[in-house]
Amino acid sequence: MLLTGSIFFNTSAHAAPVPADKVLLLVEDAAREYVLRWADSRGLAEPEFDITVVRGSRPLAACGSAVSVEAADTRQPARMRFNAICSGDGARGGNWRYEFVVRAKVSARIVIAANDIGAGKIITDEDVLLERHDISTVGDSVSDPQEVVGMSAKRTVRVGEVLRTGSLASPILVKRGDLVNIVASRDQVTVSMSGEAMDAGAKGSQVRVRNSSGNIIRARVTGPGAVQPADMPAAR
Repeated sequence: MLLTGSIFFNTSAHAAPVPADKVLLLVEDAAREYVLRWADSRGLAEPEFDITVVRGSRPLAACGSAVSVEAADTRQPARMRFNAICSGDGARGGNWRYEFVVRAKVSARIVIAANDIGAGKIITDEDVLLERHDISTVGDSVSDPQEVVGMSAKRTVRVGEVLRTGSLASPILVKRGDLVNIVASRDQVTVSMSGEAMDAGAKGSQVRVRNSSGNIIRARVTGPGAVQPADMPAAR
C-alpha cells in the first residue's frame, strides 16, 4: 500500500526565519515521516531505511516565514518528489517553491522461498522463511509467513526468491468431477452426504455440486474435497 496524493508537512515550528541550509533538513524530515507511515501501513517487520535528498542546481534561498513541505509523488520510495514552499514576502526571504527528488532505501524482514516451489504447489511452513531484503521497489512483499502458507504459487519460485502476493493464488481445493463430502451443521447437529463437484473452486468459493439424490445444489468450498451448502453461514 502506498500513500499517494498531496500530503503536507507543516514546519511552522521553524517559522521565522528558515535559513537556506535548513530547507534540505526539513525535506528530509518530511520524507522520513512519510516513509515511517508507509512502513507502518504495510506492517513491515523491523524496517530500516536511509533517506537521501537530491539537491538540484538551483541555489537555495532563506525563507522569512513558515516552510511547508508537500509530498508530490510517493508511488515508489526509491524515487519520490517533495516540494518545499516558502510563502513569505519579498522583504523576508520571498515566495519560492523548490522541487526535490528524495530517494529512500528501505529494507525489512520479508518472506522468501526456503526452497524451490513449483507452480501450483501449496505452500507449507517449510517452504518459507524471513530474511532482510531491500524492498524500495517491491510493492507487494509479505512480512508474515502465515499470510502465504496454504496458498499456491502461480509460477515456479526459486529458492531465495522474494514471495510476492502477485505471484500467489488461493489453491484449487475442489476440481470438477471430484467426489466431495457435503457437510451441513446446525444447532450442534451435523449431517454429511457425498456428491460430485460440477465446478472447480478454491476455499470460500461457491461451486455446483450434484448430491447423492441427484439434485444440484450451490455449495461453498471449505477444504480439500469438502463443501457446505452455500445457504449456511460460512464456517469460521
